[in-house]
Amino acid sequence: MIESGHAGEPPCHASGIALQALGIRMRNGGLAERMIGMAGKLPYMDELDSEIIRLLQTDARQSNRELARRLGIAPSTCLERVRALTRRGVIRGYHAEINPAALNRGVQAMVSVQVRPLSRTVINAFMDSASAMPEVLAVFVLGGGDDFLLHVAVQDLDHLHAFLLDRLSKRREIAGFRTSVIFKQVHNTAPARLPDVNETT
Repeated sequence: MIESGHAGEPPCHASGIALQALGIRMRNGGLAERMIGMAGKLPYMDELDSEIIRLLQTDARQSNRELARRLGIAPSTCLERVRALTRRGVIRGYHAEINPAALNRGVQAMVSVQVRPLSRTVINAFMDSASAMPEVLAVFVLGGGDDFLLHVAVQDLDHLHAFLLDRLSKRREIAGFRTSVIFKQVHNTAPARLPDVNETT
């Protein structure tokens, strides 16, 4: 994603691209690393924090005054809460979601990749290289049978074929890869916070 505006002060007149899967975001034209589910637990959020997050995910362009009105709190309280959520790393930025076709990316695919040998040097080098490829929207480092999952978007099937042949098949560290073309995508644009483990037992 390309981040725009001040994350602590709505409205944020967002500009950029929200094309990637969860875990990796664009920044300044490149891919920025984001850990998924393995980082330390974020600070506690109360009901007001959760409602702020829900409303901002629904419409990040609304003004602080409008957000405060919908929450039924003072604008100063609302602004401080949003700033606090930003400082704590809960709010990471504001983004615009762009139709991939407008970027001449009519075909998307997921490419599972296995690399050898499995060393930190090889994994880090491939992650850096793959994230710099213009066709790649997201890079996931995996555990299990595959080592990487690449989310790619290209002009058409011919360009996807060329990407696989020219970008991947010639790399010596790649032991194998599998490609799944994406026909449709449905994603939750405003996921709610799930209860803590001790709240469900």
